[in-house]
Amino acid sequence: MLKKMISANNAKKKSSSTSESASGAGATSSAGATSPALKPPGGQQLFAVCAHGFEPFTRQELVRLGLSTTNPPAESSSQIAQEEEAGGISFSGELEAIYRANLQLRTASRVLLRFGQFHAAAFSELRRKANSLPWELYLSPGQPVAVRTTCHKSRLYHSAAVAREVTAAIGDRLGTQPELLPFSEELETQLLIVRLVDDECTISVDTSGALLHRRGYRLATAKAPLRETLAAAMLLASGWDTLSTLLDPFCGSGTIPIEAALMARNLPPGAVRRFAFMDWPDYDQALWEKLLLESQDLLRKELPPIQASDRDAGAIQMAQANAERAGVAQYIEFTCRAVSAIEPEGTGWVVTNPPYGLRVRSAHDLRNLYAQFGKVLRKNCPGWQVAILCSELPLLQASGLTLDTSIAWVNGGVPVRLGRGVVE
Repeated sequence: MLKKMISANNAKKKSSSTSESASGAGATSSAGATSPALKPPGGQQLFAVCAHGFEPFTRQELVRLGLSTTNPPAESSSQIAQEEEAGGISFSGELEAIYRANLQLRTASRVLLRFGQFHAAAFSELRRKANSLPWELYLSPGQPVAVRTTCHKSRLYHSAAVAREVTAAIGDRLGTQPELLPFSEELETQLLIVRLVDDECTISVDTSGALLHRRGYRLATAKAPLRETLAAAMLLASGWDTLSTLLDPFCGSGTIPIEAALMARNLPPGAVRRFAFMDWPDYDQALWEKLLLESQDLLRKELPPIQASDRDAGAIQMAQANAERAGVAQYIEFTCRAVSAIEPEGTGWVVTNPPYGLRVRSAHDLRNLYAQFGKVLRKNCPGWQVAILCSELPLLQASGLTLDTSIAWVNGGVPVRLGRGVVE
């Protein structure tokens, strides 16, 4: 699977070299400008965007990858609070950090490069200062862009006008006016994010392209599919050690067991997809291939039992097809059966996303389902760790399990809780 991505990237090498030459020529007129680009001593300032509530787990991943700039959690909780912003985690690094974060992060949605920050209270000031940024590092002359703009408590409050001025500044810098397009992940247009707060402008360059939950394996989906990033966050929040048995008795299209297998095998989630940085003029294909090969050396051969079941035969077929595309089908035992029929051996973790809310059933049926689920777990899985995603606390209470429901997320626009505990 990793070799597939390396081969695909070889086709980009020639075109990337051509773009680099062109962008260098277009930037000559502004080479001497003083740039408000952000580059702290540790490298470029980066931001891993994640869903609200995922921040501790995204930070955990960054620490594991050696990409976090803070001390370990035990040393200073105040430092963690400062670094964990709403909706993401700040870190710093050079190109390798950008590549590694996109390749390896399981809970993040995007990785942004904080490109520039400056005061701008007039459109002329915005255009002049945006023009001084080294756009030639990330864009080729005339390359289309999409700009997402937010303005808050600033003299420049018209977001569309701000987007046009930033686009014009890029044209000033590179010598060719880029086309400003509406952002679409299908078009793979380079996304720029402009944020104005109290007349302070921050410009970020998206390094990821399509959202990172798009691993490339989930083409078939059952009812109410779970995003891959949410499944990964559930696994991390559950405390699963990747060595013990994992069971999902409501597997649907298989996202939780597939993410578990990827995690246990050490397969990087971004190994078989493209990223926005691959179209940058300074894209380092050799570095990317080096990271792919390094990750291949860390693959685990022996995995714990990963068991996934669902009463819907069609869902099981979809899950098996998705697992095949992810390259982990041989590590997951898929079975079509009702939750009452599960009979796992030993001890381990149950991590699952049962039906809830508007998903399929009436409130009465759902209460009965959760009550039955709790009885089955107490009978067949005593001592197991459990993590259950649900939108309604009364349903979790109907299971009869003692659960910590302090983790609150959103799934498909629906507020949800992750109930965690030990089956007693």
